[in-house]
Amino acid sequence: MQKRWIQFGCAVVAMVMIANLQYAWTLFVRPLQQGHKDWKIGSVQLAFTLFIFFETWITPVEGWMIDRLGPRLFLTLGGVFCGIGWTAMGFAQTLTQLWIWYALAGVGAAFVYSGSIATALKWFPDKRGIVSGFITAGFGAGSMLFIPLIAVILKQSGYETAFLYTGIAQGIIIILAAQVLHNPGPDFKVSAAAKKPISPKLRRNIEQFNSAQMLATPQFWVLYVAFVLTSVGGLMITAQAGPVGRGMALPAAAIVVALALSRGANGAGRIFWGWISEYLGREMAMFIPFTLQAFCIVSVLTLGRISGTWFIVTMFAVYFTWGSMFSLFPAIIGDYFGADHATSNYGFLYTAKGVASIGGGWIAALLFQKFGNWNAAFYGTAALALVSGLLVLLAKAMPLPARREPEADVLLAKTAS
Repeated sequence: MQKRWIQFGCAVVAMVMIANLQYAWTLFVRPLQQGHKDWKIGSVQLAFTLFIFFETWITPVEGWMIDRLGPRLFLTLGGVFCGIGWTAMGFAQTLTQLWIWYALAGVGAAFVYSGSIATALKWFPDKRGIVSGFITAGFGAGSMLFIPLIAVILKQSGYETAFLYTGIAQGIIIILAAQVLHNPGPDFKVSAAAKKPISPKLRRNIEQFNSAQMLATPQFWVLYVAFVLTSVGGLMITAQAGPVGRGMALPAAAIVVALALSRGANGAGRIFWGWISEYLGREMAMFIPFTLQAFCIVSVLTLGRISGTWFIVTMFAVYFTWGSMFSLFPAIIGDYFGADHATSNYGFLYTAKGVASIGGGWIAALLFQKFGNWNAAFYGTAALALVSGLLVLLAKAMPLPARREPEADVLLAKTAS
């Protein structure tokens, strides 16, 4: 029992250490442009898209390996890649170098994210929603601890120093946390923790799906599209919050406070909605925040421009609702398709974040360059969030996935009977 809580604590620490890579990025956009006058916002934000792309699209492969080899090796490599990639970005002299180093950091973040999520899906079958919430909250809220410090370093010493200090520190701590993590052994399946009852509100499949079997189910693809649609808005605001706030002529201090508190809201939302899902069921706990997210996104554009206080409040609301998806999607994958292959299975679903990053990072910036405002990006992503909520209701109306056995196995079973 105690062993799984040690795993939990180290997973949370590792996730906190990769939070800056995504959620503090927006602070660096303007300093990078000021340091390189010919770098346009669309080109700089392409780096963010590449980070998300590499953070997500390698997860099926390394998730498959984590299921078999355990997370220690991969989190150790993740710490090395995150430390080198994030640090080196401060010394990039060309856009190509910036893109390469941020992509390397994305690979490292993928190793850390998947290995940490495996802790929730494998060690906590009885508390999958709430534990996923706490672990992913480390990623969603961790940068809240560092954003004020990074803002000070940026002002006093420049972006090169900010990348250097945070990159080295994050890499070392991830490597140390990695040494504790491992997959549960065969004895865990017969332990008291593994046999604890779950909420009657949860739909839990007794079958175990590998990734090929999961990809053959319509339920997976409904969840995949929902993941893409509800990701775009949050990723857009994550990447563009700084430029959006400055475009509204808001005080710099209000933007920094909004960024710090919204990261806390991101983490709190993951924990809250993960906890609520144990009582409402996963699907309803997804439908509610996904729908609310659409209105929260629009509120940033309408109410957020009134004052710095309103900007802080609306940003808080966006992240509190958006954060829900990162605890609930891992949990529902474990519920629908089993825990045996949960890391690689969630890795396939997590690639949807990479698809969404194209719209949230690069395309949103291009829309701003084209129209001179953020209206198209904000209203468009709000509409996508509403559709994602409807798709979750569709998943709820569908029966639990059933494995499609190979024809040869079916014939053999018939012959034996």
